[in-house]
Amino acid sequence: MNKEKILVVDDESNIRSSLQGILEDEGYGIQTAETGEDALRILDKQNFDLLLLDVWLPEMSGLDVLKRVKQSDDHPPVIMISGHGTIETAVQATKLGAFDFLEKPLSLEKVIVTVQNALRQRKLEEENVELREKTKTRYHLIGESRSIRKLREEIGTSAPSNGRVLISGENGTGKEFIARLIHQQSQRKDRRFVEINCAAAPDEVIENELFGYNKDHHPRAGKDKKGKFLLADGGTLFLDEIGEMSLKTQAKLVRVLEEQEYEPLGSAEPIPIDIRLVTATSRNLKELILKGKFREDLFFKLNVIPLVIPPLRERKEDIPVLINAFLRYFADEYGKKPKTMTAQAVEAFLNYAWPGNVSELMNVIERFVIMVAEPEIAASHLSLLVEAREIESAPGLAGERSLPQALEEFERSFVHRVLTRNRWDLRRSAQALGVEEPFLKDRIKALNITFID
Repeated sequence: MNKEKILVVDDESNIRSSLQGILEDEGYGIQTAETGEDALRILDKQNFDLLLLDVWLPEMSGLDVLKRVKQSDDHPPVIMISGHGTIETAVQATKLGAFDFLEKPLSLEKVIVTVQNALRQRKLEEENVELREKTKTRYHLIGESRSIRKLREEIGTSAPSNGRVLISGENGTGKEFIARLIHQQSQRKDRRFVEINCAAAPDEVIENELFGYNKDHHPRAGKDKKGKFLLADGGTLFLDEIGEMSLKTQAKLVRVLEEQEYEPLGSAEPIPIDIRLVTATSRNLKELILKGKFREDLFFKLNVIPLVIPPLRERKEDIPVLINAFLRYFADEYGKKPKTMTAQAVEAFLNYAWPGNVSELMNVIERFVIMVAEPEIAASHLSLLVEAREIESAPGLAGERSLPQALEEFERSFVHRVLTRNRWDLRRSAQALGVEEPFLKDRIKALNITFID
């Protein structure tokens, strides 16, 4: 499953046979093509980690194939081969994006070294992306609350398997990061992690992204498009906010999962795929099923391994640990000395409901690290930051808003200031405002009041 795949394109059968033999001996999966046209047809239906491409091919030249390959959304590195190599040809191939250039007669040792270097470079580029995401991922699992310990155990148990995972959690709890962590701990970690947010685009766009299409299917498209299914082949496909997917696309997804193959839009030729599917939702899928907005058969196929990420308000004992972790992280990120936080400021953080969960906490700490000059973050800094925002927005109250809008803005700012000065203690804030605590909770929600605006 994790064997690296190489496509060898050469019109000389003895060259194809020799390269296939030595590269298979090195542990690579090899496929061959005799012409450039054959190579492009194969590349439309499969992913490869590397392409060995002869310059001189019948009809379509290797340089023309290289141009077409580099135009695709996702392309492998290309090593050009020539029996009539010139400096001009090598320079042209490099300008077009070739990784390297080999001359015939081929030195088998040089072929192996060049192939290893190309694959190593590709892997390093992908690992850099994964490393950045992995750094963020670990923060969402910091803490020793019972729910987080349980979640860590479930991830450790389920990640090495090939079972489909359905991650449930509110916005900001880190569903995408958990999906990446599952991939990083799986047997597919050396292959790709491909994601798509089902709530971020119209239904037609989602289908285009998932299935890809032949350019004939879209008259304005200048080239074929590879879908996410094909890009994730051998790796992990993550569908975020699966509850937003239309019933039409859900039906197509059920079929893909049942048959382990799909058809690009505009094509009648099925393409087999080998993916691990991880999905996530911030909505209650069982409620959507009752309303007829989500297919029950799809739910059962996705919910093989259910993981639930707890909201931050239900694991408040982890907040001080997260605060310290984020203070260190952002101090390092911005080249600043690490800051500390007073007990009163921490109390305010504990009293706040954190509707944006860990993501919101991370953003707030980042803002403090940037804006607070002192080495210690105190409760008074919350008021200073809020008052600065109010001063900036005050001129806009006159002339640009209606009276109801101005009154709502004033109420929002006033309630926000009281909450901040009482360190987000709802009982004390309600007493200061002369209202009941349940009423204050409702107003906070209605006015969309957050910790720091």
